Amino acid sequence: MPTTRKTNRGPSAGPANRAALIAAAREIFASEGLNAPLNAVARRAGVGQGSLYRHFPERIDLAVAVFDENLDALETASAAVDAGLDELLDRVIERTLVSTAFIDMVSGNQHDARVAHLGERMQAIVAAVVDRERAAGRIGDHVATEDVLLAITMLAEVLARTDAADRDAVGRRAWSIFHAAFAPRGE
Repeated sequence: MPTTRKTNRGPSAGPANRAALIAAAREIFASEGLNAPLNAVARRAGVGQGSLYRHFPERIDLAVAVFDENLDALETASAAVDAGLDELLDRVIERTLVSTAFIDMVSGNQHDARVAHLGERMQAIVAAVVDRERAAGRIGDHVATEDVLLAITMLAEVLARTDAADRDAVGRRAWSIFHAAFAPRGE
């Protein structure tokens, strides 16, 4: 019985393979965590492992590519003039496992040049939202960008360890605590 073999499109397939690998990794990392088997990523992307390692020699390279794209989307959403902390925290809650994997990777590899820019980008996103919220009078002058980053980290950690059915309620409850802590204080 003859087997059908995929036609090798050579270098022209590179950009499409890269995009497919990033999309597959996003799905796999979201469902199985950052330590999911990379052969599952290659299989989901419909490419061979050689293609995976040609584009992403190490797991961290693939994770950085996924998180860079996630931050692109977060930057776009956060740039809207009406985007505030509620929207930012909603995105963290929606993407709990990805958010936790992101935080774990950044904190565990802070001095790796491939990863450092991710933390800097996240800090810039949060700083812009904090400035906007402060100017609108929705958070107090006592709230620093680092406070919100810490709240996001705490929230992602708690949600990652919460049963999926309860995550939304727990996230809303935690966010109400942060709201109270971040609210403007009377003089």
